[in-house]
Amino acid sequence: MQLPTDFVNNVKFHFKEEGRKWLNQLPELIAYSKQRWGLQMKEPLSLSINYVAPAIREHGEQIMVKICIPGEEFLNELRALKRYDTMNMVELLDYDRERGILLLTKVEPGHPLSNMSNDEKRTQIAAKVHETLTYPVHNTTSFPTTETMENHLRNITIKNPNGLGPYSVTILNNALSMYSHLNTTSEQRWLLHGDFHHDNILATGVEGEWTTIDPKGLIGEREYDFVQFLLNQLPKKNRSTTINRRIQILVEEGNLNKDRLIEWGFCHSVLATCWTVDHENNYNEDFYQGSKVFQHWCQDMNE
Repeated sequence: MQLPTDFVNNVKFHFKEEGRKWLNQLPELIAYSKQRWGLQMKEPLSLSINYVAPAIREHGEQIMVKICIPGEEFLNELRALKRYDTMNMVELLDYDRERGILLLTKVEPGHPLSNMSNDEKRTQIAAKVHETLTYPVHNTTSFPTTETMENHLRNITIKNPNGLGPYSVTILNNALSMYSHLNTTSEQRWLLHGDFHHDNILATGVEGEWTTIDPKGLIGEREYDFVQFLLNQLPKKNRSTTINRRIQILVEEGNLNKDRLIEWGFCHSVLATCWTVDHENNYNEDFYQGSKVFQHWCQDMNE
């Protein structure tokens, strides 16, 4: 089975030996899906770290099949899909918990928000869509939290006493301190999408209606859920101007706390960049440049 090289490398980078084993099992998982649900599978979409392909069920219904590596990330997505009851979230049709398979409704036409060129308009759309995606949380749940994210960065800092990628250990510790401050001063907690950005917001074909996909499930402040959106689809020049305008729109449309959005932006963008550092010291340049913008604004706020 020929798979895109980038997809194979991404899976191996994120999941190591477990990912290699899963890639070898993938043809069997596809065959199992066809047999269990009577599917006619089509060519996969552009792949990242999951196998996603359109399919047709026996009675002609067009759906999407998502095959993931079983584990905590898959279970969190499954839990999030079950918890959401909103027109702005893709519908879960069926699943296989043991094998990491999801059957989802197919969003038509399914063009991502990233296809829209007007950045102000798509930021306004994102703010509106997000209003239906957050639920207040009052009790302990099985979802990861922003404290979980803090611990991820803490482990990275401990394992890299000389810094990692583009970051000195001082920057890592500053971001870690910011995480701790924000988590200890957090008041309202919400169930968040967990990976809210342009390519996870799809057009439904109905005027003004959009659907989100790929929820990761995360407990935290609403401001945190927008950081990944702020880091995506950035121009090569004037990143700071673009991020600043997006923040202005999100704060106004979503009634967010600007200072906390910027502070969450700094610590999460550092963590997000660290996650992309490979053995050749390559990393996501947009995430890194975004972290520098947030760091500068945080310094200005504290002066």
